[in-house]
Amino acid sequence: MTRSSIDVSQTFTDAIVSTVRTTLGDSLRSVVYFTRDDFETLYVRQDLYGGDEEKIRSVKGALVENERAAFGPQETYGTTGTDSEGSEGPEFGEYEFTLRVFSDGFVGRAVVGDHGIIVTTDELEFSEFEEMEVAICQILEEETTA
Repeated sequence: MTRSSIDVSQTFTDAIVSTVRTTLGDSLRSVVYFTRDDFETLYVRQDLYGGDEEKIRSVKGALVENERAAFGPQETYGTTGTDSEGSEGPEFGEYEFTLRVFSDGFVGRAVVGDHGIIVTTDELEFSEFEEMEVAICQILEEETTA
C-alpha cells in the first residue's frame, strides 16, 4: 500500500478532526488533509469501507484529484472577466470554501495557501458547513505560519 509522504502532526490532526466532528457531528463521513502533491486521510467513520486501508486510500485519492483544482487559476474568481464594454466583471471577494451537493451527502473543501481540508458528510444544513469552514481555515492558517 502506498503511504502518504506528508508529515502531519498528531496535534494538527486532533485539532482538525475535533473541530470538524464538533461542528458536523455524526453526519461526518471523512476528513482528508491535502497538498499539491499528496494527501493524508485524517478520519474515516467506522462504518465505511470495512476498515480497508487500501480501499480508503484509493477512494480518497480520487476525491483529492478532483479537489486539487483549488490550486489552479480556474478556481480564482477575483473577477469573472470583462463585459462587452471592457469593464471588469463583478468582484466576489476572497475564496472561503467550496461545497458540492449530492443526492446523499456533501463534499466540502477549504484551502489556505498550499494546503487544504476535504470533508465528506451525509446530508446537513448549509450553516453547519459555514461554521466548520471558519474554524478549519483558522487552523490551516496557524499551521502555515507555524
